[in-house]
Amino acid sequence: MSKLYVVPTPIGNLEDMTFRAINVLKEVDLILAEDTRTSGFLLKHYEIKNKLQSYHKFNEHQQLKHYIELLESGQNIALISDAGTPAISDPGFLLVRACKENNIDVETLPGATAFVPALVNSGLPNDRFIFEGFLPVKKGRQKRLKALLEEDKTMIFYESPHRLIKALEQFSELFGADRQASVSREISKLHEENIRGTLAELIQHFKQKNVKGEIVIVLSGC
Repeated sequence: MSKLYVVPTPIGNLEDMTFRAINVLKEVDLILAEDTRTSGFLLKHYEIKNKLQSYHKFNEHQQLKHYIELLESGQNIALISDAGTPAISDPGFLLVRACKENNIDVETLPGATAFVPALVNSGLPNDRFIFEGFLPVKKGRQKRLKALLEEDKTMIFYESPHRLIKALEQFSELFGADRQASVSREISKLHEENIRGTLAELIQHFKQKNVKGEIVIVLSGC
């Protein structure tokens, strides 16, 4: 029986790749990657010489049927994203759903994802939390935030560096400047930073910096 393997990849430090993930990528018939250039560097580092094809948000609808047919023909396929676990704010959901609908086995390996270390590092309650991922950039953003006003669980958001200040200011306006939060960036990389404080303090801190890297915002509940 053929199988789709969903394989997490490091979010920064290449040493976070698991032995099992390396073996799977070496043994499958085909690797689907969000960006073949980014993934090519990872595969070269681990001497994985396997067939690599692009599978990203701009072509996943068009390519879906083709890869289901390959799986049905008996090929084993691994799905990876640029960093972290596929389908978590990255392509993957459509392919996994199609596999389930066509009785194709799916095996998801445990591994790196940015929000877990950010949540634990925040020092905010992590027994119950909600993951919001990337908020809408424009349409629907305010509506989504207002729906969270009475949320009592810790909230987790992904954000881009150039929108970090704007996001923190929006949070401050809606949730209050004294609401506790944490910002994590460059997780597992050389310049990793985890800063906790009130939203007002975080705004002041990051206004003085040229922010780079992937951003995870952890916000306390009401």
